[in-house]
Amino acid sequence: MSRLGPFITLAAGAVLAAGLGVASVTAAPAADDPTGTVAAGSPTQAAATPSPSGSSPSVSSSASPAPTEAAKIPKADYGGYVKGNGGLIAISVRDGKAVGYFCDGRSEAWFKGGEAGGKAVLKGPGTARLTATLGGGRARGSLSVGGGRWTFIAPAVVRPSGLYRATAQVRGARLRAGWIRVPRPGGGYDQVGAAFLGQDQVDIPRLDAGRPTTPVTVAGATVLPKDVDGFIEEMQ
Repeated sequence: MSRLGPFITLAAGAVLAAGLGVASVTAAPAADDPTGTVAAGSPTQAAATPSPSGSSPSVSSSASPAPTEAAKIPKADYGGYVKGNGGLIAISVRDGKAVGYFCDGRSEAWFKGGEAGGKAVLKGPGTARLTATLGGGRARGSLSVGGGRWTFIAPAVVRPSGLYRATAQVRGARLRAGWIRVPRPGGGYDQVGAAFLGQDQVDIPRLDAGRPTTPVTVAGATVLPKDVDGFIEEMQ
C-alpha cells in the first residue's frame, strides 16, 4: 500500500490541475460572441484579464451614418393664380432642377433654380425671387417682381396645362415668348403670355387648345412652343 501512496497523490494532483484548467477555459472572455456584449456579474466579466502584452482590449464602435442628401422630386408641374395680382404662375421641377414663369399680361419674369426636400428656391432677373413649398398636390409660396410681392397656391397640373416657351433669332434680334395655361374650374383653360423681340414687347398668339406645341407665328416668324422637358436644360 505504501508504494501506491505517491501515485495516488500524483493522480489527485493531476485531477485537480485538470479541473482548474477547465474552470480557466470556462471563464475566458468569449472572443467569438457575435453580440459583443457581456452580462454584468457573469463569470466572463469576472475572469476578464488584460492581454499578455499589457495592452488594453480594443473597443469597436460603429461610425455614425453619413447624412443623406435631401430627396429630390423627379418630376412635377404646378400652375395657378397669383393672389392680389390677377396674373398666373407656373413652376416645373425635373430631378432637382426647377424653372418658373410669372406673367400678368403686362409684366413677366422667368425664374430658374433648384428643388430639394420639397423646397424650391428660384432667382429671376435683378432682384426677382420665387420660393415655394411643394407637396400635397400643390406649390405654395411667394414671389417678388419689380417691387411687387405676392403669394400664390398653384395646384399640380398636367398637359395641356402648364408652362411653354419659344425662342428664336428674328431679323437679327432674339425672340422670346412664354405661356402659362391653367384649367378653369368650370372647364376650359385660362392662358396668359408675353413675347419680346429684343427689348420690345410684341403681340403673342394663343396656343392651340388641344396641341399647345403646334407652331405659332410671333413677330412675323413661325416658332415652335416647347413644353418644360424641351427647354429646362437650356435655362440652367
